[in-house]
Amino acid sequence: MQKEYSLDSTEFPSLKSVSRKIFDIIADQLDVNTAYITKRGNNEMTVISTFNKKEEIIPEGYSVKYSDTYCRKIIMNEEDAFCTENLTRDVMTKELEVTSQLQMKGFLGVTLTDLDGNVFGTLCVMDPEEKIFSQEDVDYLKAMGDVLAHIIELDHTQYNLGFLNVPIIPVRTGISILPVQGIIDEKRAEIITRTVLEYAANQKIEHLVIDLSGLVIVDGEFPHVFINVIHALKLMGVNILLTGISPAIAQHELSNNEILKMNIHISRNLEAALEHIGFHLQSQ
Repeated sequence: MQKEYSLDSTEFPSLKSVSRKIFDIIADQLDVNTAYITKRGNNEMTVISTFNKKEEIIPEGYSVKYSDTYCRKIIMNEEDAFCTENLTRDVMTKELEVTSQLQMKGFLGVTLTDLDGNVFGTLCVMDPEEKIFSQEDVDYLKAMGDVLAHIIELDHTQYNLGFLNVPIIPVRTGISILPVQGIIDEKRAEIITRTVLEYAANQKIEHLVIDLSGLVIVDGEFPHVFINVIHALKLMGVNILLTGISPAIAQHELSNNEILKMNIHISRNLEAALEHIGFHLQSQ
């Protein structure tokens, strides 16, 4: 299954910084005006880093519907690459709206993946003049893409590291809150399970409020770690309350009913959850 990066296009600082330095080298090596990286979204390709030697052709933030992009030609190609001497004459690109908008001719692009081989987007170059790209040029751009794959992983790892801790907040004896933030991958799932169960046992927790408002949903799947943790906590005699159900979680629940099947209390916010168990927040 393809990894869907939850990071916004502005949240790849390392990739943007390193790519700008690499673009200058690529542009000289391939004798082109423009080099850029796109990130694939659900329905569109968005330029997240770009270099224009002379005139600006592709600005950062430029977004095009996936079906109308050169990127689709690249990603769908068995060779993970696509090049043409002249975009305006090539049978595969001349009718695309983006071709008439950009008025570019020479083009070469390769699929940009992460270290696991998941499609992240594309690495492309283009020029207003006709260009004939050799297999050596294709291999060169793919090699640059391999370098950038490590930078993508660095940004993704740094993003996840910010959420690796499990901050359980004690309210009073027997009552605590677990605010969930970010992406829950396999490693975090193990940490959450171990930490929460040990905490509940050691602190003799009677009521645990799990706040999901900061949870990032990936691939439309609700992390099953919470289903497992809730079942385990209930076996330990802990009363569970859920709050912060986002539209994404609610949409997933419509077809799965995993949360409702557990027969636990769901509140609209933290204050309502605490009031349900008899703890009232009072302003000073």
